[in-house]
Amino acid sequence: MKIVMLGAPGAGKGTQAKRIGDRFGLPHVSTGDIFRSNIKEQTPLGREAKIYMDRGELVPDSITVGMLMGRIREEDCKKGYILDGFPRTMAQAQSLKQALSEMGDRLDAAVNVDVPDEVILERMAGRRACIGCGATYHIRYTPTKKEGICDRCGQATALREDDKPETVRHRLRVYHEQTKPLIAFYEEEGILRHVDGTRGADDVFSDIVGILEA
Repeated sequence: MKIVMLGAPGAGKGTQAKRIGDRFGLPHVSTGDIFRSNIKEQTPLGREAKIYMDRGELVPDSITVGMLMGRIREEDCKKGYILDGFPRTMAQAQSLKQALSEMGDRLDAAVNVDVPDEVILERMAGRRACIGCGATYHIRYTPTKKEGICDRCGQATALREDDKPETVRHRLRVYHEQTKPLIAFYEEEGILRHVDGTRGADDVFSDIVGILEA
């Protein structure tokens, strides 16, 4: 089962992707994780990607596509995977479709987690990320056990540059201009599925499971 998660930044698609991956035994392939790994290691691609991410802009396809396609060719993705954060543009969607076609494969489902902009802004303002391992939390919904300290590795958490309100507004504008058209693209492909992302995380998870098991 090969799935792509769609939705605005902060819609919760990453959290749902991890849970769906656990449920179906599929690797959660997140471009965010790939970028964070490169940024932490200060690779040339990581340094370049960070410039765009800090400005709330999309990372260029030349960086994104190469890293992503290399990842899904790994052994653990042979039986399926969940893509989170890719594709983000029509060009990326077309590139992914072409690359999969050349491998004799295609996506099975595109799940759109639908959340209004005003809800996104409230959610993102409360997000915190570990400066060490990259684990994410929310001061209201998923707080750390000790304020400001990562439960996983014990390092400090902070509001990321790309979660600040002014950056989030810019990211939402970019999403509506460049990423939202993918909804129509995957609808034409016949694989689009919608879920209401304003509901509780468990309800959203149940809805997605129902869709994928139907």
